[in-house]
Amino acid sequence: MYLRHFGLQREPFSIAPDPQFLFMSERHQEALAHLRYGLQSSGGFVVLSGEIGAGKTTLCRCLMEQVPADCQVAYLFNPKLSERELLQSVCADFGIEPPPGTPGETSIKALIDALNRHLLDNHAKGRHSVLIVDEAQALSPGLLEQLRLLTNLETNERKLLQIVLIGQPELRDMLDRPELEQLAQRVVARFHLQTLSSGETEQYVRHRLAVAGWDGSTAPMPFDAATLRRVQTWSQGVPRRINLLCDRALLGAFAEGTHRVRPAMIDQAAREVFGTGLSLPGGVRPSPWVIGVASLAVLATTLGLVWVVRQWPGPKVSARIAPTAASAPASAADPTSVRAKMPEEAISSGVAAAPPAVQAATAGASASLANAAPRWITDAELSALVAGASTVEAEAWRELAMVWLLTPLDGDPCTATAALGVPCHKQRGTLALLKLLDRPAVLPLYGADGQPHYAQLLGVSDLGVRLRLAGRVVQMPPATLATAWRGEFGVLWRTPPGSVAVSGADPMRIDPTWLDAQLSHWGSGTTPPWKGVATAPLRAKIRRFQLALGLEPDGLPGALTLMQLNRVAGIDEPRLHW
Repeated sequence: MYLRHFGLQREPFSIAPDPQFLFMSERHQEALAHLRYGLQSSGGFVVLSGEIGAGKTTLCRCLMEQVPADCQVAYLFNPKLSERELLQSVCADFGIEPPPGTPGETSIKALIDALNRHLLDNHAKGRHSVLIVDEAQALSPGLLEQLRLLTNLETNERKLLQIVLIGQPELRDMLDRPELEQLAQRVVARFHLQTLSSGETEQYVRHRLAVAGWDGSTAPMPFDAATLRRVQTWSQGVPRRINLLCDRALLGAFAEGTHRVRPAMIDQAAREVFGTGLSLPGGVRPSPWVIGVASLAVLATTLGLVWVVRQWPGPKVSARIAPTAASAPASAADPTSVRAKMPEEAISSGVAAAPPAVQAATAGASASLANAAPRWITDAELSALVAGASTVEAEAWRELAMVWLLTPLDGDPCTATAALGVPCHKQRGTLALLKLLDRPAVLPLYGADGQPHYAQLLGVSDLGVRLRLAGRVVQMPPATLATAWRGEFGVLWRTPPGSVAVSGADPMRIDPTWLDAQLSHWGSGTTPPWKGVATAPLRAKIRRFQLALGLEPDGLPGALTLMQLNRVAGIDEPRLHW
């Protein structure tokens, strides 16, 4: 109903578990890595738990789309069954012919024997067998015991069946019961999927709008910072609740004929989708009188703090404190100069050292900032981290592929991803180019040993970069990065349909009809970049596109040009986040 009003092509906040809308927060990436591990492990249980609506089933559907050729998966989504029905469902999903006998009355032993024969056959063919049980918190103790017994099917070398249990937090409590101790001892990996932080909620909303077709060209961002904070308050970071709130709020904005969703619309949406008479999470509904008094108290405290800080001699600190991990440091005009004047404790908390009165008043904010964003590191700290980082380039590309929801488990990862239409691209460039490309990248960093150590680029801003390096997320100004980075980088990108890889300087042969159509679509707005020359040669169109997007205007459809064409066409590819 409201799609055209907001410049969208599809519903952005459907609660259906569509893998195309999967938002990969760091916790979701870890959860998916655990599930991938379950596909290739040598038996036992992998347990993924999470709050209702946290995205467990969507992760599972995403995993199902990436099953390797040497892996057979059975998926059980309704575990409220008897033991016989459970085994019948598992056999049916593995494609096992039902054993002979009276329909519906096949013995449990006959079903287990048939399953065992199938698993042995898979093992002989070098195939992994995986059973995924969704909503596993609904399993009875008897069914959990039956699943444990299935992991007894084995050869001398390995277990024949890997079982992945996905469920709500009660699943963890069930596995802690004394009567399930034998099953708990067979759990080889556990992960609990947390809800989204405030910064991740903002990124999540933007991500879903972008996947749905919003690019800011036809309509502004519907949710401002204040509205997103209200979304976080009501949803508590649960993706399904975010979807319900945002969908209803967009409908409300459409009904009023506005392109902006106000905080009051989120409150109204919460009452409509969660029920009447609700209060904000965490307590009872405050009266207007209480709200007014509290607001005056907060205002008075804030003005008092600002006065104290202004009277305090020393480096000035911005009064605006960014509430999310995605926000830049408050005093970021020159992070190196500010850092040089601040003690180590102040750097790690994100707030400059202050007199005791100010420290006491801002203790809560300091603790929040310490957990919200990585601190800015020094040249010496970068050198130490580089020395401890991996020197295996294949590992770096494999981790980057996982960000793209690809799983190159064996062999050269770039060969594996290229076979899926997502080749690797390596070249030299600047931070400005990386910011323009707006995609995670592999950065070789050089230390005292002269060898490349690999980091993953997570974000670029005018202030510096954010990296995952040696198992840590860190950020640094450009001058610090320059002590270890020589301008080399590598990225993944999605090739156009019908493209053909060739040898030589031109690595890709592109269908000119497709390319011309994409460029014409990009230039079909109110002011096309080739206005008056709609029949311009293809190379001229490419050159104008390159000029418009800040690329070298050589008129050739190289990798960087095609990456940017993917971006403006709305093709779903991972992006950087600050």
